[in-house]
Amino acid sequence: MSAAPIRETPETSQRPGQQGGTSGAAPVQRRRRVTELVLLVVAWVIGIGANILVDPQRAGEDPSHVYRTAGVLIVGSLVLHAVLWLRARYADPYILPIVVTLNGLGIAMIHRIDLLMDSTAGTNQVLWTAIGMFAAILVLILLRDHRYLRRFTYISLLASALLLILPLLPGLGTEINGARIWISIGGRSFQPGEIAKITLAIFFAGYLSTNRDVILLAGPKIGPVRLPRFRDLAPMFAAWLVSIGVLVFQRDLGTAILFFGLFVAMLYLATGRLSWIVLGLLFVAAGGVVASQTFGHVAARLDAWWHAFDPAIYDAPVGGSRQIVQGIFGLASGGLFGQGLGQGRPDLVSFANSDMIITAFGEELGLIGLAAILMLFFLLISRGFRASLGTPDAFGKLLAGGLASIMVIQLFVVIGGVTRVIPLTGLTTPFMSAGGSSLLSNWIIAALLLAISHSARRPVLTGPASEEDIAAFEAHEREEQQRAEIQESERAERAQRRRARQEEARREREERRAREAEDRAAGSASSKSSEGQRAHTAITDKQSKEKGAQS
Repeated sequence: MSAAPIRETPETSQRPGQQGGTSGAAPVQRRRRVTELVLLVVAWVIGIGANILVDPQRAGEDPSHVYRTAGVLIVGSLVLHAVLWLRARYADPYILPIVVTLNGLGIAMIHRIDLLMDSTAGTNQVLWTAIGMFAAILVLILLRDHRYLRRFTYISLLASALLLILPLLPGLGTEINGARIWISIGGRSFQPGEIAKITLAIFFAGYLSTNRDVILLAGPKIGPVRLPRFRDLAPMFAAWLVSIGVLVFQRDLGTAILFFGLFVAMLYLATGRLSWIVLGLLFVAAGGVVASQTFGHVAARLDAWWHAFDPAIYDAPVGGSRQIVQGIFGLASGGLFGQGLGQGRPDLVSFANSDMIITAFGEELGLIGLAAILMLFFLLISRGFRASLGTPDAFGKLLAGGLASIMVIQLFVVIGGVTRVIPLTGLTTPFMSAGGSSLLSNWIIAALLLAISHSARRPVLTGPASEEDIAAFEAHEREEQQRAEIQESERAERAQRRRARQEEARREREERRAREAEDRAAGSASSKSSEGQRAHTAITDKQSKEKGAQS
């Protein structure tokens, strides 16, 4: 039984070894997975080699850290590779190797700083890497179709609000370094806002994919710019206000910038209008001015940015610029080629293993090494946007674009902060900085991008398809048709209600005009009657006077 050429969808995928229309695509999927496996070997060599080179002598005497890191990276990525082969065979072959490389380099630098500061952040990072990989595996296994997440659009908004409120609850939230963004569970801290950025991206993607046309076409027009109606953007602004409002109380400037940037980026992706970017920048500027006059910690950040080399600000016990200046000198000491992995003093910079890990890489690997790391990030982000462009459904396009935008914003804010282009905010570098909640959320983002890229890269069925393929495709078509009919019915109902309101308003205007005309006519008749009565009275009076005169 044959079928017409169709684009394969997540519901029409075949199992390995199944006969049908994907037989010609089998070499393509094998090629992608083999490419991924080869690149994973390169990623293992880079990540494990870096963990050895940070201190070769100690690695020879006590290789336990190297063994743990190698075991987690190799076993975890192999399991992910196998899951992709079975569940997402057409997924992008570059995303996983890039993520493993960045993760391995981050563990190496954190371990390097641990050796200088006698801490255990590197061991914790290896543990959170295993947890993050496990979460990514669960996402790929449980999420057969990324469009399923669209059903949870408003649940995602509610989940985002709850996640952001949790650190404010007494007895659960903890304050660290002046920011109340963590919760403490079993002696370990976790940052719910890292998960909230994913749930917010899901909400924005679901809402905008449903209401994009209304936002684009409805509303008043001022010159060449058409403004959306407020009620169409009310849920979006509610999400933004909830996020920003909670973060103001949490005193976390970096995450507030990240959420607002995500809000503006996804509006731009949905509408294609640069006016949203311009408006967003104006909001950031206005918000920065207001926040600097209202909140002391924001004013301190701005002072440390503008006057970093002022001795009074440099030595300030709270909100000083020591961290920024140390980071700048660390980058400068690296030069073009760096001092060598394991040869610098990144521990001299405050929070070198988290907020300032970019300066540590710049010091030891130099400008060339740091540029190579940034190229890996740019390649990862470009693969995310490529998945967005290739996905046929609007929700997938917006979700992949939003997740890639999260990494863009984080990278820009981190690089801009350590190089003093913008104020230092405290955001972490994806996959590299110490921090379990950040690493976990980034692995989930990587898994979602892999799932979406799988849908984007599915081949076109050009040969004979199996009955199971055809039945699945027909079921999918029926579902899409039902969804389209429901949307068309809803649009028709909205249009009918709008016409009814307009007709009612027109009748009210006509009735009002009729009443006004009747009132004017009645007033005119009354006026004429009064004039007649006055004339009759005048004549009667005149006749009475004449009779009196004759008498």
